Amino acid sequence: MGGLAIRDEGGIAKSLWKKSRNESIFAIYTPYILSLASGKLDSASFLHCISQDLRFLQASAEAFEMAEECSDDDDDKAVIRKVRKRVLKKMAMFRLIVQEWGFELPAGNISDRAMVKCTDFLLATASGKAVGERFPVCLTGEELQFVENIYQKAMKLQVEFFSAQPIIQNTIVPLYRAHGSDEHNFVIFSGFDMTCSAVDSCALLADIAIIKSSKAIKLNGYESLDDGASSDDLRDIWSSLHGQYVEEYEQCIDSIMLSDRVTQFNFESLCNALGQLSELEKAANLRVANSGVLKGLHMDEIKWAGEHLVFQDGCLEFFREIEKSKDIAIDVHILSYCWSGDLIRSAFRSASGFPNVHSNELLFDESISTGEILKRVQNPTEKLQTFNEICKMSSNNGRNLSVYIGGSVEDLLCLLKADIGVVISPSANLTRLAGLFGFSFVPLFSGLVKKQRELIEGGCPCWSGLSGTLYTVSSWAEIHAFILGT
Repeated sequence: MGGLAIRDEGGIAKSLWKKSRNESIFAIYTPYILSLASGKLDSASFLHCISQDLRFLQASAEAFEMAEECSDDDDDKAVIRKVRKRVLKKMAMFRLIVQEWGFELPAGNISDRAMVKCTDFLLATASGKAVGERFPVCLTGEELQFVENIYQKAMKLQVEFFSAQPIIQNTIVPLYRAHGSDEHNFVIFSGFDMTCSAVDSCALLADIAIIKSSKAIKLNGYESLDDGASSDDLRDIWSSLHGQYVEEYEQCIDSIMLSDRVTQFNFESLCNALGQLSELEKAANLRVANSGVLKGLHMDEIKWAGEHLVFQDGCLEFFREIEKSKDIAIDVHILSYCWSGDLIRSAFRSASGFPNVHSNELLFDESISTGEILKRVQNPTEKLQTFNEICKMSSNNGRNLSVYIGGSVEDLLCLLKADIGVVISPSANLTRLAGLFGFSFVPLFSGLVKKQRELIEGGCPCWSGLSGTLYTVSSWAEIHAFILGT
């Protein structure tokens, strides 16, 4: 790779921007940017940021001047000179706009510590000190990696800059800082399958059983399978079980969709409708237990699978940040249909028992699964019951602020009951049900802009369950930035 020449054709910048998407999310969820987007940023904070921006533009002009001196190509020099003129023009525009608005920029030429780090890095990069060499127009793979490292460093410095901007007004982000107190018990709930995990845990357990049965043992020169059904038999059984479940589930959702459309959000009617899923889920779990598909699994195999389970990008980092921080007191609960709580606990790889896991459990006889399932959380109604019980126990004579994170129909009742329901990429069935039962989806950042406006105008934004509004995000980075900040 190091010897290959890679041409940009407009693709490198786009690729680097995509790889730094999480950093861009953390930047826009800062108190400064959110206040600015709400139209309620105090003028002193705005002028301070503009003054720091001018410091950066000045450093940018110096960097382009250095780049022009280093270039030995006349065409490159002309392009660099043109870009530098644009920077100088932007500086003049900033000053003119501030004057037109009737403000004055802060006197002096003092840069904040965060801005000093940005300008020092910019000038070091322009001089070649940041990477120790200059690059040709056509980059090798090794040189491209250097560029990527520089780009990511610059993005992180940008996040630090916006995070460091002084704000004299109250803000609603990070959520924990705004609401975490002795009077409020902060509780986070999350689904697991396809919300935390990148794979379905039930299918994963079935795969482990099938793979286990396919391992042949050499005995007196012959091959024999472990005790139990053959891998082909188990694969056929699982395929049949899964196919039947999918068919019945879709039929049930279609049946629910025949209900009369409500004129406004009605939680009780939604609870009654989703009650139709109760017997379906229970029957499906009973079929799995009776089939013997999960019989013979060793506890160590399940734990190993959990330890190697693939999480959604940014999910594990979010929960680990809560677990390791001594300054964050958040109660965290995982509510899941998974057949094995041991799988989930192993996936989080936490020696402290964090987070609290509420799911079904496989039964064991001396570390070997009997194939039976201890059924605790099988449907949306049972999830809601567990959610309500936890909230009641967590109240401790104070008020809970509950956040539920999910993405499927099984999470729906909890999402709507929580003070803040956050949906990661709503499923098609969730969207269908929203149109029928009167709840709606709002992009999280747009919702926060409105809440920030309410905070400044009314003094207290209201987070409350059963509002009929769910907030959508595209990644765990948004959740992390919203709740914990940078």
